[in-house]
Amino acid sequence: MILDAGFLVSLDRGERSAQEFLTAALRQRTPMGATHPVVAQVWRNGARQARLTKFLSGIAVHPFDDGREVGAILARSGTADVVDAHLVSLAIRFSEPILTGDVDDLHALVASLPDHRPEVLSWP
Repeated sequence: MILDAGFLVSLDRGERSAQEFLTAALRQRTPMGATHPVVAQVWRNGARQARLTKFLSGIAVHPFDDGREVGAILARSGTADVVDAHLVSLAIRFSEPILTGDVDDLHALVASLPDHRPEVLSWP
């Protein structure tokens, strides 16, 4: 599962819904990952973000290394959010769903794809 910023913020804040989701995902052995751009959106001070720091140390955090593919997704969709398009690119690459609070934005990107359309799951 590719995680957008909303879940990471909820986890960092210690929200019960995030902890319950995480517990269920770990129980089901759901692979989870985020991206460096998403981490940049939520990272402010690691000394004060112990929950987030611990969580990120245990998941894959993918680099932004597919700029051309991300640009092509943006061109097809007529949108401009590079971070969201990067999530879509990774979801395609790893055949994983995306967990996001920006369902409408992600649906617009996914709808523009000619074939493989990753699932977009709503958070919270």
